Amino acid sequence: MTTLFTHDDFDNHLVPPGHPECPDRLAVIKDHLRKTGIWNDLEIVEPAVVSDEIVGRTHTSEFFNLLKRISPEQGLVRIDQDTGMSKGSLQAAKRATGAVVQAVDHVLEGADRRAFCLVRPPGHHAESELAMGFCLLNSVAVAANYAREFVNRVAILDFDVHHCNGTVEIFQHRPDVLVCSTFQHPFFPNRYDARNRYGENIVNSPLQAGEGSYEFRVAVEEEWLPALHRFEPELILVSAGFDAHFTDPLGSLQLLDDDYTWITREILALSDRYAQGRVVSTLEGGYNLDTIGATVEQHLIELLFN
Repeated sequence: MTTLFTHDDFDNHLVPPGHPECPDRLAVIKDHLRKTGIWNDLEIVEPAVVSDEIVGRTHTSEFFNLLKRISPEQGLVRIDQDTGMSKGSLQAAKRATGAVVQAVDHVLEGADRRAFCLVRPPGHHAESELAMGFCLLNSVAVAANYAREFVNRVAILDFDVHHCNGTVEIFQHRPDVLVCSTFQHPFFPNRYDARNRYGENIVNSPLQAGEGSYEFRVAVEEEWLPALHRFEPELILVSAGFDAHFTDPLGSLQLLDDDYTWITREILALSDRYAQGRVVSTLEGGYNLDTIGATVEQHLIELLFN
């Protein structure tokens, strides 16, 4: 069985009308998983809120304290053009981060080999002292730093349409954490996305607008897999963004449903070889409410049954 971590707190991160990163994202995913029956195959766990001490191993205290200070008692406060906070936003971000940390404990303790975190807000754009791109806390980075207390090598694999600038910024000088990212380029956020600039532990694999399955799979096979085989990760974390799908309104890549099956199988094969099958995946992007349920389902079916 695969464990799914989620919580009603994520609905309390409110955004302006029409904002793509809205509570409906999780609602339609849950509804789809229930209709297909996959929900019944999952162990559903409500995660705890991450501790300030664990957050402080990744984000600076000045940044974290700033988020606390600007968190509003009512209404919305804007951080940048895309990113804001409501009264429930910081709690949601702390619980989303807590979900990934708790999922790491879950798989390392042997309760399950695989876990998926159905959370929001996303996290991979948040840098050590900067919130941006819908992201407040970098949940996968916090979890990777936490996991390093127990394992020597952690890989973070990110197939979102947007580059994981925050994850790269945090780990660019850390050979114990391998970060591999496919993403549309040139495209938001245009930070930390250069090839071969940040050391062998950062594998940036840019794709051009309009490219799809073939180019994506070649990038993974020729760039990610050799790096992963050299690195031999003891735990794999996945920043699972579904906005590279051809229907997504925020990107221009052309991935198909089957590409999410394929990449998940590749990740699981690596985890079985090097990491005792241990994979923690967390939701990042994906903004087409008509298709995100099906793409998440493709990912979860592999986590469940492969």
